[in-house]
Amino acid sequence: MIISRTPFRISLAGGGTDLAEYYQRSPGAVLSTAIDKYMYITINRYFDDSIILKYSRTEQVKSVSAIRHPILRECLRKVGITKGIEITSMADVVGGTGLGSSSSFTVGVLHALHAFKGEFVTAEQLAVEACEIEISRLREPIGKQDQYIAAYGGFKYLEFMSDEVVRVDPLICVPKTLAQLSQRFLLLYTGVTRKAGPILRRARARFHSHDAVLRRMRRLAELARRELQLGRVDSLGEILHEGWVLKRGLAKGISNPAIDQAYERARKHGAAGGKILGAGGGGFLLLFCAPAKRERVRRALAGWREIPFRCEPEGSKIIYVSK
Repeated sequence: MIISRTPFRISLAGGGTDLAEYYQRSPGAVLSTAIDKYMYITINRYFDDSIILKYSRTEQVKSVSAIRHPILRECLRKVGITKGIEITSMADVVGGTGLGSSSSFTVGVLHALHAFKGEFVTAEQLAVEACEIEISRLREPIGKQDQYIAAYGGFKYLEFMSDEVVRVDPLICVPKTLAQLSQRFLLLYTGVTRKAGPILRRARARFHSHDAVLRRMRRLAELARRELQLGRVDSLGEILHEGWVLKRGLAKGISNPAIDQAYERARKHGAAGGKILGAGGGGFLLLFCAPAKRERVRRALAGWREIPFRCEPEGSKIIYVSK
């Protein structure tokens, strides 16, 4: 038996510039961190030649081509396993909430399958293979940041080049800065899950008409990295706010009246900035506020469930191998 553990992520700035429609014309950049919420994948040898898959539903098939779950089907094809295997997935947080769960799932499945075959893989290989499956094979309208942060972990500044190279640089800052960040973040669940694909397709269709907006969003990722490296933690609040205002204009459905009202209420009670994570439309609302104002903001959004989190320094890893 093999068990992999792969972190989810929070993207702070630059989201959207990791899409090919942008970085093939101009390099993209994203500042993102892995968090201590995980996707777990368990793989075991099955006693006959069947393929057993357990996620939100259960599949039992005789061939890879018969698998209905597209990511599992393509991952098995990628590693060349055709029979006699059981795969089960579990997660700390429900999918469709903006934490990059789909890519964490892909990276985690690939990692576990390679380990099942006795193969060592690097974080770079995992990220590249996950991008190939989700973007090239399955034509999902997503970028590359989620696969890379899931594979590498940590607090990273990611650059996306036109030749498809992704540069992965750690955020260089003193431990005090990360501690101060954790005291300023609030992660609140809106109670709404959604599929990112339709929102991202609408945004991609309008990328060329929003080139100036996306350039500014890339610049915000640079600014956020610089400010945190210099220890100017509180600058991140206004950077997040500007990024949220820009993101809302990219496509219909990124926000809604309930989210807008909650965000403005949070700002009125002391939040300096924030954003809806992922494609938008629901999921998690990330807020940034001074420690002295956190309780006021909590009370202002008392109906929304808070999810405590910490930054996760490690990416996808194999946490159990049976003898």
